[in-house]
Amino acid sequence: MNKILTALSLVLISMNSMADDVAIIKSLKQLGAEKVEVKPSPVKGLKTAITDQGILYVSEDGKYVLQGKLYELNGDKAIDVSSSALMGTLESYKNEMIVYPAKNEKHVVTVFMDITCGYCHKLHSQIKEYNDLGITMRYLAFPRKGMDKTAEQMEAIFTAKDNAYALNEAEKGNLPQQLKTPNIVKKHYELGIQFGVRGTPSIVTSNGEMIGGYMSPKELLAALES
Repeated sequence: MNKILTALSLVLISMNSMADDVAIIKSLKQLGAEKVEVKPSPVKGLKTAITDQGILYVSEDGKYVLQGKLYELNGDKAIDVSSSALMGTLESYKNEMIVYPAKNEKHVVTVFMDITCGYCHKLHSQIKEYNDLGITMRYLAFPRKGMDKTAEQMEAIFTAKDNAYALNEAEKGNLPQQLKTPNIVKKHYELGIQFGVRGTPSIVTSNGEMIGGYMSPKELLAALES
Protein backbone atom coordinates (compact mmCIF):
# COMPACT_ATOMS: atom_id res chain seq x y z
CA MET A 1 0.00 0.00 0.00
CA ASN A 2 2.83 2.39 0.87
CA LYS A 3 4.36 1.80 -2.57
CA ILE A 4 1.01 2.58 -4.23
CA LEU A 5 0.58 5.78 -2.21
CA THR A 6 4.12 6.85 -3.07
CA ALA A 7 3.51 6.17 -6.75
CA LEU A 8 0.23 8.10 -6.65
CA SER A 9 1.88 11.06 -4.94
CA LEU A 10 4.56 11.14 -7.64
CA VAL A 11 1.90 11.07 -10.35
CA LEU A 12 0.05 13.96 -8.69
CA ILE A 13 3.26 15.97 -8.42
CA SER A 14 3.97 15.30 -12.10
CA MET A 15 0.41 16.29 -13.10
CA ASN A 16 0.62 19.50 -11.07
CA SER A 17 3.96 20.30 -12.69
CA MET A 18 2.50 19.77 -16.16
CA ALA A 19 -0.47 21.97 -15.25
CA ASP A 20 1.93 24.70 -14.13
CA ASP A 21 3.84 24.40 -17.40
CA VAL A 22 0.66 24.66 -19.46
CA ALA A 23 -0.35 27.84 -17.59
CA ILE A 24 3.08 29.36 -18.18
CA ILE A 25 3.11 28.49 -21.88
CA LYS A 26 -0.39 29.91 -22.31
CA SER A 27 0.52 33.16 -20.53
CA LEU A 28 3.70 33.72 -22.53
CA LYS A 29 2.09 32.93 -25.87
CA GLN A 30 -0.58 35.50 -25.07
CA LEU A 31 2.27 38.00 -24.69
CA GLY A 32 3.61 37.17 -28.16
CA ALA A 33 6.13 34.37 -27.62
CA GLU A 34 5.98 31.82 -30.43
CA LYS A 35 8.18 29.11 -28.91
CA VAL A 36 8.19 28.32 -25.21
CA GLU A 37 10.05 25.54 -23.40
CA VAL A 38 9.55 25.33 -19.64
CA LYS A 39 12.26 23.92 -17.38
CA PRO A 40 12.90 23.91 -13.63
CA SER A 41 14.78 26.88 -12.22
CA PRO A 42 17.22 26.97 -9.30
CA VAL A 43 14.88 29.38 -7.50
CA LYS A 44 11.98 27.89 -5.55
CA GLY A 45 8.61 29.00 -6.91
CA LEU A 46 9.94 30.00 -10.32
CA LYS A 47 10.22 28.15 -13.61
CA THR A 48 12.68 28.87 -16.41
CA ALA A 49 10.93 29.66 -19.69
CA ILE A 50 13.17 29.48 -22.75
CA THR A 51 11.40 31.43 -25.49
CA ASP A 52 12.24 32.65 -28.98
CA GLN A 53 12.61 36.11 -27.42
CA GLY A 54 14.99 35.11 -24.64
CA ILE A 55 14.93 33.52 -21.19
CA LEU A 56 12.26 34.49 -18.68
CA TYR A 57 11.58 33.43 -15.11
CA VAL A 58 7.91 32.82 -14.41
CA SER A 59 5.93 32.09 -11.26
CA GLU A 60 4.44 28.61 -11.23
CA ASP A 61 0.92 29.96 -11.80
CA GLY A 62 2.09 31.91 -14.85
CA LYS A 63 1.01 35.28 -13.41
CA TYR A 64 4.39 36.89 -12.72
CA VAL A 65 7.35 37.22 -15.07
CA LEU A 66 10.93 38.33 -14.48
CA GLN A 67 13.15 39.34 -17.37
CA GLY A 68 16.91 39.58 -17.10
CA LYS A 69 19.93 37.56 -16.10
CA LEU A 70 19.85 35.22 -13.11
CA TYR A 71 23.13 34.84 -11.24
CA GLU A 72 24.19 32.34 -8.60
CA LEU A 73 26.46 33.92 -6.01
CA ASN A 74 29.35 31.62 -5.18
CA GLY A 75 31.90 33.26 -2.93
CA ASP A 76 33.33 36.21 -4.82
CA LYS A 77 31.97 34.97 -8.16
CA ALA A 78 28.62 35.51 -9.84
CA ILE A 79 27.75 32.61 -12.14
CA ASP A 80 25.42 33.35 -15.06
CA VAL A 81 22.71 30.72 -14.59
CA SER A 82 20.58 32.08 -17.45
CA SER A 83 23.12 31.45 -20.20
CA SER A 84 24.18 28.09 -18.78
CA ALA A 85 20.58 26.88 -19.28
CA LEU A 86 21.15 27.21 -23.03
CA MET A 87 24.43 25.29 -23.22
CA GLY A 88 22.73 22.01 -24.12
CA THR A 89 21.20 23.63 -27.19
CA LEU A 90 24.48 25.31 -28.08
CA GLU A 91 26.38 22.02 -27.89
CA SER A 92 23.76 20.32 -30.07
CA TYR A 93 24.87 22.68 -32.85
CA LYS A 94 28.54 21.73 -32.64
CA ASN A 95 28.47 19.92 -36.00
CA GLU A 96 27.17 23.12 -37.61
CA MET A 97 29.91 25.34 -36.20
CA ILE A 98 33.04 26.56 -37.94
CA VAL A 99 35.83 25.38 -35.66
CA TYR A 100 39.47 26.42 -35.38
CA PRO A 101 40.94 23.97 -32.86
CA ALA A 102 43.89 24.73 -30.60
CA LYS A 103 46.66 22.15 -30.76
CA ASN A 104 47.17 22.24 -27.00
CA GLU A 105 43.60 23.00 -26.00
CA LYS A 106 43.00 24.64 -22.63
CA HIS A 107 39.73 26.44 -23.29
CA VAL A 108 36.85 26.29 -25.77
CA VAL A 109 34.75 29.34 -26.62
CA THR A 110 31.90 29.86 -29.04
CA VAL A 111 31.65 33.15 -30.90
CA PHE A 112 28.47 34.58 -32.42
CA MET A 113 29.79 36.38 -35.51
CA ASP A 114 28.71 38.36 -38.56
CA ILE A 115 30.82 38.47 -41.74
CA THR A 116 30.08 42.21 -42.10
CA CYS A 117 31.30 43.03 -38.57
CA GLY A 118 34.57 44.94 -38.28
CA TYR A 119 35.52 43.58 -34.88
CA CYS A 120 34.70 40.04 -36.07
CA HIS A 121 37.23 40.59 -38.88
CA LYS A 122 39.77 41.76 -36.30
CA LEU A 123 39.12 38.73 -34.10
CA HIS A 124 39.38 36.34 -37.03
CA SER A 125 42.65 37.90 -38.21
CA GLN A 126 44.12 36.80 -34.85
CA ILE A 127 42.71 33.27 -34.90
CA LYS A 128 46.19 31.70 -34.83
CA GLU A 129 47.12 33.73 -31.75
CA TYR A 130 44.02 32.50 -29.89
CA ASN A 131 44.87 28.93 -30.92
CA ASP A 132 48.51 29.33 -29.87
CA LEU A 133 47.30 30.30 -26.39
CA GLY A 134 45.29 27.07 -26.19
CA ILE A 135 41.89 28.56 -27.03
CA THR A 136 39.73 26.62 -29.48
CA MET A 137 37.52 29.06 -31.37
CA ARG A 138 34.07 27.97 -32.58
CA TYR A 139 31.78 30.17 -34.65
CA LEU A 140 28.01 30.41 -34.82
CA ALA A 141 26.27 32.76 -37.25
CA PHE A 142 24.58 35.93 -36.05
CA PRO A 143 23.69 38.22 -38.97
CA ARG A 144 22.94 41.47 -37.17
CA LYS A 145 20.24 42.58 -39.60
CA GLY A 146 18.37 39.29 -39.48
CA MET A 147 17.59 37.02 -42.39
CA ASP A 148 18.87 39.22 -45.24
CA LYS A 149 21.45 38.71 -48.00
CA THR A 150 24.25 38.49 -45.42
CA ALA A 151 22.41 35.60 -43.75
CA GLU A 152 22.17 33.83 -47.13
CA GLN A 153 25.90 34.33 -47.69
CA MET A 154 26.63 33.01 -44.21
CA GLU A 155 24.47 29.96 -44.86
CA ALA A 156 26.60 29.19 -47.92
CA ILE A 157 29.75 29.57 -45.82
CA PHE A 158 28.58 27.50 -42.85
CA THR A 159 27.26 24.68 -45.05
CA ALA A 160 30.32 24.54 -47.32
CA LYS A 161 32.19 21.23 -47.44
CA ASP A 162 35.20 22.96 -45.90
CA ASN A 163 33.49 25.73 -43.98
CA ALA A 164 36.68 26.97 -42.30
CA TYR A 165 38.25 27.51 -45.73
CA ALA A 166 35.03 29.18 -46.96
CA LEU A 167 35.12 31.58 -44.02
CA ASN A 168 38.80 32.33 -44.53
CA GLU A 169 38.03 33.19 -48.17
CA ALA A 170 35.08 35.37 -47.15
CA GLU A 171 37.32 37.24 -44.73
CA LYS A 172 39.58 38.04 -47.71
CA GLY A 173 36.59 39.47 -49.57
CA ASN A 174 35.84 36.36 -51.64
CA LEU A 175 32.19 36.00 -50.68
CA PRO A 176 30.15 33.05 -51.98
CA GLN A 177 28.34 33.78 -55.23
CA GLN A 178 25.64 31.18 -54.65
CA LEU A 179 23.28 32.25 -51.89
CA LYS A 180 21.37 29.75 -49.75
CA THR A 181 18.19 29.89 -47.70
CA PRO A 182 19.39 30.58 -44.13
CA ASN A 183 18.08 27.49 -42.35
CA ILE A 184 21.09 26.76 -40.13
CA VAL A 185 21.85 30.45 -39.76
CA LYS A 186 18.29 31.10 -38.57
CA LYS A 187 18.75 28.53 -35.79
CA HIS A 188 22.04 30.11 -34.74
CA TYR A 189 20.49 33.58 -34.82
CA GLU A 190 17.54 32.51 -32.65
CA LEU A 191 19.92 30.94 -30.13
CA GLY A 192 21.90 34.17 -30.07
CA ILE A 193 18.70 36.10 -29.27
CA GLN A 194 18.03 33.68 -26.41
CA PHE A 195 21.55 34.27 -25.08
CA GLY A 196 20.88 37.99 -25.20
CA VAL A 197 23.31 38.77 -28.03
CA ARG A 198 22.95 42.41 -29.04
CA GLY A 199 26.05 42.78 -31.18
CA THR A 200 29.00 40.87 -32.57
CA PRO A 201 31.33 39.36 -31.74
CA SER A 202 29.74 37.86 -28.63
CA ILE A 203 31.77 35.16 -26.91
CA VAL A 204 30.29 32.31 -24.86
CA THR A 205 32.58 30.38 -22.53
CA SER A 206 32.28 26.64 -21.89
CA ASN A 207 30.36 27.28 -18.64
CA GLY A 208 27.80 29.52 -20.35
CA GLU A 209 29.19 32.91 -19.34
CA MET A 210 28.75 35.53 -22.03
CA ILE A 211 31.46 38.03 -22.90
CA GLY A 212 30.09 40.77 -25.10
CA GLY A 213 32.46 42.38 -27.58
CA TYR A 214 35.94 41.85 -28.94
CA MET A 215 38.80 40.78 -26.68
CA SER A 216 42.40 40.39 -27.76
CA PRO A 217 43.91 36.89 -27.44
CA LYS A 218 45.72 37.74 -24.19
CA GLU A 219 42.70 39.54 -22.75
CA LEU A 220 40.45 36.58 -23.52
CA LEU A 221 42.89 34.12 -21.97
CA ALA A 222 43.06 36.26 -18.83
CA ALA A 223 39.25 36.40 -18.65
CA LEU A 224 38.97 32.63 -19.07
CA GLU A 225 41.53 31.96 -16.35
CA SER A 226 40.35 34.55 -13.83
